[in-house]
Amino acid sequence: MTGTAGDTEMTTGNDNHNGSFIEYVTVMIGGQLFGLPISKVQDVFMLDRLARVPLASAEIAGVLNLRGRIVTAIDMHCRLGLGQRQMDRAAMAVGIEYRSESYGLLIDSVGEVLKLAESGREPNPVNLDPHLARVSAGVHRLDKQLLVVLDVERIFEGGNESMAA
Repeated sequence: MTGTAGDTEMTTGNDNHNGSFIEYVTVMIGGQLFGLPISKVQDVFMLDRLARVPLASAEIAGVLNLRGRIVTAIDMHCRLGLGQRQMDRAAMAVGIEYRSESYGLLIDSVGEVLKLAESGREPNPVNLDPHLARVSAGVHRLDKQLLVVLDVERIFEGGNESMAA
């Protein structure tokens, strides 16, 4: 994440913003642009060594030691119904803390920080893939693509009671 949020300020087509703005860390997963509220992101890191967890669900890619913390790595490809992530290139992860546990959400790449008007966020379109709609808190329409806003709580709720390894 380079630059400042002010360098990347974008509007969403509604120039009359009287509300507040939210900053999103943008990430690519399976060719789709996603945004995570920056307030939920602890760090972004490259995976070094990932230890598999026997008998864990397919969504649990493994665990790793990140600066003395044990972090559970979640395969976001699998979580979003895109199949398991190909481990042919170095994996990146976004560090999240949820219910006092540390997680790394495995992503394809990280983009920039976007400052978008809260009023510009729209409800999920009716034709949004059900796997994406399940973890989405809405969408922002950008110039040439759709930014799906990830709801961190929903990422950990759907289907697995305990994601921690």
